Amino acid sequence: MNKNDICEFVITDLTDTGNGIGRKDNMVVFVPQTAVGDTVRAKIIKVNKNYCIGKLIEIINPSQSRIDSDCDCFSKCGGCAFRHITYESEIDIKQSRVEECIRRIAKIDMKPQKAVCDKRVLRYRNKAQFPVNEVGEVGFFATHSHRIIPTPDCLLHPEIFNDITSAFKDWMRENAVTNYNSETNSGIVRHLYIRSSDMQKEIMVVIVANADCLPHTDDLISKLHSKVGDNLKSVFLNINKKNSNVILGKENKLLFGEKYITDTICGITVRLSPNSFYQVNRDMAELLYKKVKEYACPAGKTVIDLYCGTGTIGLTMASQAKSLIGVEIVDEAVANARQNAKDNGILNAEFICGDAFAAAEELAQKSVNPDVVILDPPRKGCDEELLKIVSNDFSPERIVYVSCNPATLARDIAVLNNFGYKLVEYTPFDLFPRTAHIETVCLLSRQ
Repeated sequence: MNKNDICEFVITDLTDTGNGIGRKDNMVVFVPQTAVGDTVRAKIIKVNKNYCIGKLIEIINPSQSRIDSDCDCFSKCGGCAFRHITYESEIDIKQSRVEECIRRIAKIDMKPQKAVCDKRVLRYRNKAQFPVNEVGEVGFFATHSHRIIPTPDCLLHPEIFNDITSAFKDWMRENAVTNYNSETNSGIVRHLYIRSSDMQKEIMVVIVANADCLPHTDDLISKLHSKVGDNLKSVFLNINKKNSNVILGKENKLLFGEKYITDTICGITVRLSPNSFYQVNRDMAELLYKKVKEYACPAGKTVIDLYCGTGTIGLTMASQAKSLIGVEIVDEAVANARQNAKDNGILNAEFICGDAFAAAEELAQKSVNPDVVILDPPRKGCDEELLKIVSNDFSPERIVYVSCNPATLARDIAVLNNFGYKLVEYTPFDLFPRTAHIETVCLLSRQ
C-alpha cells in the first residue's frame, strides 16, 4: 500500500472517534465520514507501518445506516462524529464501545444495561466555547488542527447562541478589537464562551482575553442586550494571558449583571459561575443523576463525592443521606457548591476545596468512614493511589463511578477489582448525541 493509491473496500467497523475501519491488502485503513457496511473508494493519504489513512472519494454502495448529513460543517468541523448515520446506529456503536472496553481492558465479560438516550439530538447543549480567528469569525477547530471553521449555526446549540455570536462579531468589527495570536502572544480576544440555564432563561457571556480589560465594553453589553434582552444575566471578562491551549484563565471580572446564573436539576437550584463544571446536556444529566442515586442507595448513609464540581450529584441525594462530603479542586466551584447547599436548605453537606487525592488522604487520616463513594473524574480517570485510598482506607459498601471515557473507566474498574470491588452493573448515557462521546455510570460493591 502506497500513498496516493486508490482503493476499494468495505467498512467493517468504526473507531471511537467515528472514523470508518476497512482492510485492503491486509492493511487496516481508516476513512472519516464512512459507516459500517459502506463499500467505498478512497485515496490513501498517509501510510504507517501498521495502518493507513484514506480520504473518501466515492461511496460505491451505501450502508443501510447511512443518512444525509444535516450540517454543512460536518465534514470540516471537529465536533460531531455521527451526523451521517441514524441515531439508532450511533447508540449501538457507543454501547458496543463501552462493552468492548469493559471486556478487553477490565477483563470482565458483562453486558451493559440498555443505553439511556436523549429525546433530542439537536439544540441540547447549554454551553459553547468558540475560538476566534484573525478576521473575527467564531467557530470550531478542524479535526487535529487549530484552523478555525466558521460555524454560523451549530445544530447542537440553541439558536439564541447564534444571535450572541452575531452581536459579538459586530462588536469586534466595529471597534477594531483584535484577536489573540498564539505565535506572537499578542492581540486580545481568544474565545467567546456562552452558557445558559434550562430553556435559555438565564444566559452568561464570557469573553476570554489576553488582557486585563476590554475596549468599548458598554457597546458590547448594549449589543448583547439587544439580542438577548432580560435573559442576559452576566457578562464577564476572563483573563488568560498564558500561551497554552487551556481555554479559561483563573481570574474573572464581572462587566455586567450577576456573578452567576441559576439552573434547576432534580429539584435542586444550582449557581453556575464561569469556571464551574456543569453537564452540557441538562435533561440527560437529570436522568444520569437519578441513576447515580439509585446505585448509591444513600438513605441514612455517609456519602463522599469526589470531583464534585458545584455539588450537583451529591446535593440531589443529600436529603436522604446521613451526611455528604464533596471534594473539588476549583475554588469557584466549591463556593458555588456551598452556596447551592445553603440555597436549598441542605445542612448535612460540607465541601472541601482541594485535590481529590490529598483531600481523600486527609479524610482517611481523620478516620472518615463513608458508606458510599462517588467518583466523577475528568477523562484521564483516577490515579491508582486515589483508588487505593478509596478501597483500602475508606472501604465503602458501594462505589459509584461516573465516566466520560470508557477506556480509562475500564482501566480503573480493573484496579478496583484488584482492591476487592466487584462490578455489579453499568449503564451508558448518551449526553452528547451526534458526537463520539458517551457517559457511563457504574456500580461496584465491596466483595
